[in-house]
Amino acid sequence: MDFIVAARDLRVDLVIASDGDLPMGGLGKARTLTIDFTRPEWSASRIVNLKPSPDAVIADGDRGVVIAAMASGILGVSTNPVGAVSATRDKAHMRGLLANAGVPQPRYQLAKRGAVGSCAVNIGFPCVIKPRGLSGSRGVIRIDALDEADVVEERIRHIVDDSGDDPDAELVVESFIPGDEVALEGMLVDGELVVLALLDKPDALDGPYFEESMFITPSRHDPSVRSEIAAVVQASTRALGLVTGPVHAEIRLGPRGVMVIEVAARSIGGLCGRALTFGLLGESLESLILRSALSLPGKDLDVAAPATGVMMIPIPRAGTLIAVDGVEDALAIDGVTEFDQTIPNGKPVIPLPEGDRYLGFLFARGATPGDVETALRGAHRCLTISIDTDVDVDTLMPRCDPE
Repeated sequence: MDFIVAARDLRVDLVIASDGDLPMGGLGKARTLTIDFTRPEWSASRIVNLKPSPDAVIADGDRGVVIAAMASGILGVSTNPVGAVSATRDKAHMRGLLANAGVPQPRYQLAKRGAVGSCAVNIGFPCVIKPRGLSGSRGVIRIDALDEADVVEERIRHIVDDSGDDPDAELVVESFIPGDEVALEGMLVDGELVVLALLDKPDALDGPYFEESMFITPSRHDPSVRSEIAAVVQASTRALGLVTGPVHAEIRLGPRGVMVIEVAARSIGGLCGRALTFGLLGESLESLILRSALSLPGKDLDVAAPATGVMMIPIPRAGTLIAVDGVEDALAIDGVTEFDQTIPNGKPVIPLPEGDRYLGFLFARGATPGDVETALRGAHRCLTISIDTDVDVDTLMPRCDPE
């Protein structure tokens, strides 16, 4: 984990709270604490009762943001309001708060079971159907006609059920916004947004599924567009009530300008943060987040490299991963700096929208964003992914055991 490395470099004592689904190798001297993401109050109390008391509580991913805010509030350390963080975990609640504040976003309606089709007709086609509480594009599907609505609704509700959430909960039906998508990585300091990076997504995300492939920074969009993105994200954080810590926002540049797709009270997901380093010494994003939470000195937030990027290796089909070959050839591409395979050989793999993981991550640096994109695409072409598909796909679906 990159936060472990950052804590070690800063000489900060670290306690890792998880549900036990965490490899024990590589934790170094970090202590561990077992929590339950489905019981936030109980988990927050476990953190609060640590001795010595934590000076900061940081969530590494969506599942822990509410717990971190609860624990921080009890401890009296810097945090966002629990209600604000909870809103980022509920797409319906988030949409409502943004609408009340006049923040530009897709048109949307909430659909009870069996009502996705009628809501889609009201919104207009094409439209996008989303679960309220899942992240990372899991369960997000575009439909283009009414006859797709019922099948897609049941598919999404099955995904929600497999995640452990309520399959009968309302789904979000929102208008599809054509255009480029950009991610903003930022930090809130006393409510004010500091933009750390704008990351372009050069591959079109038009559906029917929305598996992301590349983040490349700096953005190649015009300065006026970049300024508008920052202003809209700032308005979004205020509408949600966020005041401190990392922010990750997904933005569409549609026909009517900048539109907010999502705002999260965390840093960029997976290993993507490795594409960002700051200052002359190349400080990691995780180190920057720790310093900010602990009010440690050091204020250089300039991105260190001229251009950087990451490619998330998609899962082409469901089955059992046999091997990823061609890694040496990929790393030999000029500008490619690292490949990290995150699903071991022999493990089941499931593509989006049912799945929630990538096979691995490729990283590159270059003189320009175009150089980085070229390097990543070249490296990806070198990889050969072998998957055994002679399995029952239903047996690969993650399911919650009944209590």
